[in-house]
Amino acid sequence: MHILSIDTTSHIGSVALLRDDQVFAAVSSTGDGPHSQRLYAAVDRVLREAGVPPPQVDVYAVATGPGSFTGVRVGITAVKAWAEVYLKPVAAVSALEAIAVQATPGEPLVAGVADARRGQFFAGLYERDGDALRRRGDDVVLPPAECLNYLRQQAAGAPIVIRTTAFDAVRGAFEDAALRVEAADPALAPFIGRLGFRQAQQRRLTDALSLDAHYVRRSDAELLWKETR
Repeated sequence: MHILSIDTTSHIGSVALLRDDQVFAAVSSTGDGPHSQRLYAAVDRVLREAGVPPPQVDVYAVATGPGSFTGVRVGITAVKAWAEVYLKPVAAVSALEAIAVQATPGEPLVAGVADARRGQFFAGLYERDGDALRRRGDDVVLPPAECLNYLRQQAAGAPIVIRTTAFDAVRGAFEDAALRVEAADPALAPFIGRLGFRQAQQRRLTDALSLDAHYVRRSDAELLWKETR
């Protein structure tokens, strides 16, 4: 099974081509250009390196958020188009799960945490379910103190390991919390691809029409509209 995996949720974009759960080719970029400029060149490079033409991609795996509104939309829109043109299924993957899954196997509770800007963190708590992770509670976007309280409430007193792509910020915010904070690889596409492969095995895939974003935070336009109303 060829899986094309895409992450555009943060400023570090990444693309990977997997054969089942093995990464065959991957590229990440932190260029000055927007994802709308970098994504297609990265996909072309990965497919050429792997020797896989676009019609031979079996499944698309994409990070649906949370993250940058514009970045999330770029990745989802591209995957929607390719899935529609080539009639292929899609694995919708949380960026926070792709962060949390990088924890050491055997950790019972892992929080995936990312920088949400504006003095806030995106966070989601996951519990070990065999060799997989299962989300406990909702993903949230909160200031550091509220984020920590939320994770502790969800954990119900059990120890938590935090995996994060914003190591310095999270460690600084939680330094008095006696939590283990570990850095995660910000190039998420390989991990998203492996999670996508697991979804394919479990027949938990979606299609171009049903694929939707997982923003967590409401957009400024929506907030302004609600305030006006």
